[in-house]
Amino acid sequence: MFSPVLDCRGREVVLDTTRIVGIINVTADSFSDGGRFLDPAAAIEHGLGLAEEGADMLDVGAESTRPGAHPVSPEQQIARVVPVIEALVKRTSAAISIDTSDPAVMRAAVAAGAGFINDVRALRGEGALEAAAELQVPVCLMHMQGEPGSMQDNPQYDDVVGEVQRFLSDRVFACQLAGIDKARIVVDPGFGFGKSLQHNLELLRNVSRFVEIAPVMVGLSRKSMFRELTGREDPALRTSASTAGALLAAQGGACLIRTHDVSAVRDALRVLAAVGSLSRAGASARKVSSASPWDDD
Repeated sequence: MFSPVLDCRGREVVLDTTRIVGIINVTADSFSDGGRFLDPAAAIEHGLGLAEEGADMLDVGAESTRPGAHPVSPEQQIARVVPVIEALVKRTSAAISIDTSDPAVMRAAVAAGAGFINDVRALRGEGALEAAAELQVPVCLMHMQGEPGSMQDNPQYDDVVGEVQRFLSDRVFACQLAGIDKARIVVDPGFGFGKSLQHNLELLRNVSRFVEIAPVMVGLSRKSMFRELTGREDPALRTSASTAGALLAAQGGACLIRTHDVSAVRDALRVLAAVGSLSRAGASARKVSSASPWDDD
């Protein structure tokens, strides 16, 4: 069976199984690890560690999009991410993604070696769609209701799954009209971006609905939905819960899992794949054993 391939500037990510995207926050205020990797050397070593753990792609970002986050200028984003991207391109074979909504940052990151654009605003910012079409690298379009500063104040939907599905379908169409090949488009339902706990659970329950649009990436790692479910205030203690969420998303058809905890997710996905292989083998055996011995008569 044909599997989609994301060509990230010569670094192919084959979507024949669920792939892992490791998070590198070169930020001062990200909710989980803000400040830990603001120094380029620390960010580079962290990225190399994630690649060693099994990340297929490394997502580098310099602007936090947590609830209540403040904007970071394009110049500051570029100063933060370019040295990290340049070093990672030289020292790892993983595909490199730039997490930004700004067209100037997109261009600088791709010039430095990034081969994938991850945009929480789905290329709706001024000049972003044109930049992505010009750069000719794969893109991820994420749904977000509102803006990071206020998106969690009181998110409202009549039908969260249907509304997110329609939004993503519309953005895919807009990208195609701008000259972006459908084969280079990934979608993300945007867990935690203008959604309540119930909205997030509905989206997780219906990941398969988004697979109908394009390959799906999910970002569930350590998010506040798991604080609400488990009572764990420290994001670093939400690894088990968010890994469970990643498995549910993978079962629903997600092909890219964006995570802080690459090793945990990699191990969980290996177990899931092994069970899936056994299930398929068992189904085939049952089919053979149930066939009549006189089928050729």
